Amino acid sequence: MPVKKVVIVPGNGAGDVVHSNWYGWVNKQINQIPGVCSELRNMPDPVTARESIWLPFMEKELQCDEETVIIGHSSGAAAAMRYSETHKVFGIILVGAYTSDLGDENERESGYFSRPWEWERIRANVRHIVQFGSTDDPFLPWEEQQDVADGLKAELHKYTDRGHFQNSRFPELISAVQKLITAG
Repeated sequence: MPVKKVVIVPGNGAGDVVHSNWYGWVNKQINQIPGVCSELRNMPDPVTARESIWLPFMEKELQCDEETVIIGHSSGAAAAMRYSETHKVFGIILVGAYTSDLGDENERESGYFSRPWEWERIRANVRHIVQFGSTDDPFLPWEEQQDVADGLKAELHKYTDRGHFQNSRFPELISAVQKLITAG
């Protein structure tokens, strides 16, 4: 099945997502690719990003399905991984993915880290897995980012100078999306 839709799931606390980080820029670039639409919406419960609220929103409102590539940033990456444990999607592109609540109460309350990750189920439900991580991320230890890459056997793009990927443009992400679209 060809990719028809890309859904960008932001990190928690993003506020108005169109004007936050690279989200709006990437959304605009993807929407210029023929035959593909990109969706970027403000998420409900944007600060805590509870799994119990975000995953139903991704299914019912954003309609993530087998023709969808989910781009998840930070807690959006956690949401994309948990969603993919129980739903088939075309691909996931994880930006700043991690495996634990990092000792943070808000992350603990999100619910994503309350049980082990089901790497095999995610791999079985997702045709393409791409990950972007940076060793100088001020929030995420590299070991956790590497654990995600290893668990998912992801195509890992490892940087040393991108921090938490909060820049306003992200051309490498557009290239990754184009590659998935042509991969089929």
